[in-house]
Amino acid sequence: MTATAADRHRRTGVEAVLGALKPLFGERLSTAPAVREQHGRDVTWAESFPPDAVVFARSTDEVQAVVEACARHRVPVIAFGTGTSLEGHVSAPHGGVSVDLSQMDRILEVNADDLDCRVEAGVTRKALNAHLRDRGLFFPIDPGADASLGGMAATRASGTNAVRYGTMRENVLNVTAVMASGQIVKTASRAKKSSAGYDLTRLMVGSEGTLGVITEVGLRLYGVPAAIVAGVCPFPSVEAACRATIATIQMGVPVARIELVDEEHVRAFNAYAKLDLAVTPTLFVEFHGTPAFAAEQADLFGAIAAGEGGGPFRSSPREEERAKLWQARHDALWAAKAMRPGKDVFATDVCVPISRLADSVSATQAALKAANLYGPIVGHVGDGNFHVVLFCDRNDPDEVARVKAFYEAMILNAIAMGGTCTGEHGVGMGKMRFLEAEHGPGLEVMRQIKRALDPLNIMNPGKIVAV
Repeated sequence: MTATAADRHRRTGVEAVLGALKPLFGERLSTAPAVREQHGRDVTWAESFPPDAVVFARSTDEVQAVVEACARHRVPVIAFGTGTSLEGHVSAPHGGVSVDLSQMDRILEVNADDLDCRVEAGVTRKALNAHLRDRGLFFPIDPGADASLGGMAATRASGTNAVRYGTMRENVLNVTAVMASGQIVKTASRAKKSSAGYDLTRLMVGSEGTLGVITEVGLRLYGVPAAIVAGVCPFPSVEAACRATIATIQMGVPVARIELVDEEHVRAFNAYAKLDLAVTPTLFVEFHGTPAFAAEQADLFGAIAAGEGGGPFRSSPREEERAKLWQARHDALWAAKAMRPGKDVFATDVCVPISRLADSVSATQAALKAANLYGPIVGHVGDGNFHVVLFCDRNDPDEVARVKAFYEAMILNAIAMGGTCTGEHGVGMGKMRFLEAEHGPGLEVMRQIKRALDPLNIMNPGKIVAV
């Protein structure tokens, strides 16, 4: 089939799908260019591809209707949450229908005694925690953006609390998903553990919409700590900060958050969030527990940091100070962008064994300097994960080439250290080419799973694996 004939065939399929869906969705089906453009783009500098149409679903049954119609005519289906992903996950390189799940925003049940809940995919983490606040419960996974919980499950999101509470992988009990055939599947029960068959939940968590559309998520919950102590500790070097992190983890200090901020990002934080931090590598930390326990652990961390040349360590249990500190951390991308106005920005991440963290961060800083690039670094260093915020003038071919060369070298260096091309951002379109270096023959097993569960290749095609 020629390219022209293939395009005509695709358009015929799309028209048939729209004809089938229009009576069901009415004004909730849009082909407006602005709506399509918005749903083909996330927070990345990668090229965006708009879908042919956007459907705003309100139930699992409506998602099923979309998938069944698309399967009949071999039209791609792309799930969309809030659009805060970072590797082109929601783009539609092959066209198709974007299923916007933001109106599926009901909290279906909260089981306080069992510390779990069930929500629709469009519920955001902030909305869930606002709902839970009066019950003394919270959901800890915090990727920074106010992402949807369905999207967080699909991308296996993580965040600043992962060192204590884990990632979405550990905190999703089950999902309800519409598979490529249109079948609705619930992957597990509410039990905290099970040995009953294949672990379908873990298969779906991190699948990025390539195997099915997640419509509901069962989640673990936690009691709000009686006390929270947050603090800031400067260090003479990245290596010293990493050594303090390793010692803290090895001694079993139950730190809830431990974030590395390099000197460039500290400078950006000071300007953007009106902080007065010393411009040097710094650790942001937080401890949860009773007032006495949290204070004791903070003191222990201060002693460890002093042993590595860090300090003075400043900590406080005051909520307003803690909120200001972590808001500055969550605004890291925008703080850095304010330092380089007019340039395109994108954030990338890698993760290495914690023993190699200092080596990886130091090598990254040296490579940035050698390439004459601005790239502040922040990291969830308690689990070896760090992020680089890169800037580029797309009209400068030389700078574009230097950014791309640095990006590839950083990722391959992390893989060579026994790490991964992405600790939490996911693969999307952006990191597909690195999976063979990381997984070897395992990549073909992934392709086999994709072919088995999505034989028509309609579920978010062009992401994770090429089939």
